[in-house]
Amino acid sequence: MMSETVVTMDGSSNNASNNPRQVPTVKTEPVQPNPLTSITLNVSYFRTIPGIIKLVQLALGIICMACASPAWVAASHWFLFVAVTAFIATLLWCFIYVLSIREALKLPINWILTELLNTTVFTVLYMIAFIAQLSVWSALHGTSTSRNVAAGVFGIFNTVAYAAGAYFLYVEWRSSNAQ
Repeated sequence: MMSETVVTMDGSSNNASNNPRQVPTVKTEPVQPNPLTSITLNVSYFRTIPGIIKLVQLALGIICMACASPAWVAASHWFLFVAVTAFIATLLWCFIYVLSIREALKLPINWILTELLNTTVFTVLYMIAFIAQLSVWSALHGTSTSRNVAAGVFGIFNTVAYAAGAYFLYVEWRSSNAQ
């Protein structure tokens, strides 16, 4: 083993390998922060107008799914497809907001624009779905006609709720791009 001689400021030399006061140097890599540690509960979001609109969309979606199922005609299949996918997407957005995932991930995603496009697409899909649902079930007569017509009417209400959500997201997106 090779010993190292160190010359001090006063010109004297000492042997660094035999110095009991010498502390070994340890190189460490910088620790990458865990993005999941910055997830916080943000229930106050649901006290804002966009948060309340999301809760209304979820409640109306549950009513639409309950009234239109089981699907006996093709229009009801389409209506339920739109209602279920919109419900799941809205539920995911609720989790993103309540857990502050947008702020925790710090990804280069334009979250407002993504949600705006999502909400706008579901507005159009709900409009097509309630028109199909009401046009088919208004011509039929039977025991389940009234609840399927009610599903179509609640589809109208949910279309309005998604349109309102899209409007507020558009206003927020425009104000964030104006800066």
